[in-house]
Amino acid sequence: MQSSSEVYQNFVNGVWKTALSSNTYQTLNPSDFESVVGHFQKSDAADVNEAVSSAKTALSSWKKVPPPLRAQYIFDVYFLLKQRNAKFSDTITLESGKVTRDSSEEVKRAIDALEFASGDGRRLKGETIPSEHRKNIIYTIRKPIGVIGIITPWNFPIATCVWKIAPALVCGNTIVLKPATITPLTAIRLTELFEEVGLPKGVLNLVTGPGSIIGEAIVKHPDINGISFTGSSDIGRQVYTESSRQFKKVQCEMGGKNAVIVRPDADSALVVDSIVKGAFGSAGQRCTATSRVIMERGSREKFLDALLGRIDSLKVGDPFNPRSDLGPISHRAQFEKILNYIELGKKEGATLIKGGRADGLEHQKGYYIKPTFFDEVKPQMKIAQDEIFGPVLSCISAESLEDAVKISNDVPFGFKASIFTSDFFEIMNAIEDLDVGMIHINSPTLGGEVQAPFGGLKASGAGIREQGTAQMEFFSEEVVVQMNYSKKN
Repeated sequence: MQSSSEVYQNFVNGVWKTALSSNTYQTLNPSDFESVVGHFQKSDAADVNEAVSSAKTALSSWKKVPPPLRAQYIFDVYFLLKQRNAKFSDTITLESGKVTRDSSEEVKRAIDALEFASGDGRRLKGETIPSEHRKNIIYTIRKPIGVIGIITPWNFPIATCVWKIAPALVCGNTIVLKPATITPLTAIRLTELFEEVGLPKGVLNLVTGPGSIIGEAIVKHPDINGISFTGSSDIGRQVYTESSRQFKKVQCEMGGKNAVIVRPDADSALVVDSIVKGAFGSAGQRCTATSRVIMERGSREKFLDALLGRIDSLKVGDPFNPRSDLGPISHRAQFEKILNYIELGKKEGATLIKGGRADGLEHQKGYYIKPTFFDEVKPQMKIAQDEIFGPVLSCISAESLEDAVKISNDVPFGFKASIFTSDFFEIMNAIEDLDVGMIHINSPTLGGEVQAPFGGLKASGAGIREQGTAQMEFFSEEVVVQMNYSKKN
């Protein structure tokens, strides 16, 4: 694939411009690391200051625009993205390595999020509350937080941007967006759509560069009133701690170590299909990916052979090839991290049934890893505790449903869990006992729907959830008004 020499710029106060330092960096195509995707601004704290100043200036007029009119910009971007679905899908595949099927699904998720948030322009309502005093009325209104710092990850370069930006704008906030260092192009293309629909200058600003510099500058900036972060739990802990110290409103959506519990009465075809999708879709690079399968006694014999056979059928290759099921890992550091965990799993005593680095000729210039399956994994092994964030699935045995739930809960994370059974009573007991933010019954651990809250517990999430009605709760502040119309105290 031919390299690109194009230089992309920051977007500040309605203008595309170079970083104040004039420094740039390049990103590589993960399916062909000899191919350059583009050159991007290597911004620093001075660029963040400029973007924040722009957002702060724009806030005074933007927050006075009626919510339905603010939402119209979101709706206009919704129509443009629907028209350009394929182009955005190709951009995601180019810079992140997702197969086109997964990229198209991500764009669809972003389209849904835009549609849902645009409706909130006419749903941004409060409530009336009876007062104990005569001729008094109490009611609530929602006001914007102010300037929002948005920090997004590399694994969902458009969906996470959209489901943060859209509700933030509808609520009347202005934004400084810092996209992931290795996948900034998709965010730039999205920002171009907002420019195209005429969003007022300064309302949305984009600054690219290293997270250690740009992210820190955003989190610590005194004129940023709220932070919405998606990324690793280690970085999220730092973001949450620093933001809380400054009394910023903050939400963090972080990692997962999601488990699928398989009971002996489960439907075999459904179990196998769901586990494979959950573990190996997007090459396992999802916070909602299935990382552990916990099989009760009696389940292994029924499901394991079929599961391994299905894994064998998966094709690893060029993400633009429609026959590929898995593309490359998105960047070198993550690629090496996953390979190190595979070696660690073997040293810990787990049995590597299949997987590891893909070594075909077509894989030589990309960060390719085959679907990897470990058996005989003990619950306290590192590969069963740590978020690997790759196509690595660990199989753990359990004595009973109670034991399986205990194993599922016994990790630092609490994002998702799934249980496969037709036993209603066991389902209800599991729902009560699973220590996660999202529970799936007879379905994969993947994704969610935009009209429902999204996020986890423990090291998987902090602050108010994303999406659903929760998104408006986070991106606005509730103000109570008490009015006395009696002309006396």
